[in-house]
Amino acid sequence: MSLHYEVVFACFLKEGTPESVLAALRWHIGAIADRPPHLDAGEHPHPLLAPSPNSYLPGGEFASLQHQSRGNRNAWGLFTRNFWLDDGIAELVTILDLLAPHVEDSGYGGYAREEDDGKPSIFTFRDGAYDLDTD
Repeated sequence: MSLHYEVVFACFLKEGTPESVLAALRWHIGAIADRPPHLDAGEHPHPLLAPSPNSYLPGGEFASLQHQSRGNRNAWGLFTRNFWLDDGIAELVTILDLLAPHVEDSGYGGYAREEDDGKPSIFTFRDGAYDLDTD
């Protein structure tokens, strides 16, 4: 039997995030239909963050990438919430690698939580890298 995970990404990307990264995220969240030509199909086989209309998550799945004002500066706000099967959970690295160099603020970036577990594994970003706390 498969394990199921709630996966959430919640972070701001720098104003100067390259268009290639934004295009990749738009494809992953389902905002554009065609895989951007610069993405390797082996590393990005299918959209990983596109909401499923038939999700088992309470309240459903969600994905948003918005250019937002943060007071005296602008940034790209990313928020996604998806239901992942355990056979695809290793693909988290694909998204974490895509985001990490462009995250605006160090610290919390989201989590993955097995559906029956009360304690999530937190993603944090710092200095262009990420950490996945599995304690």
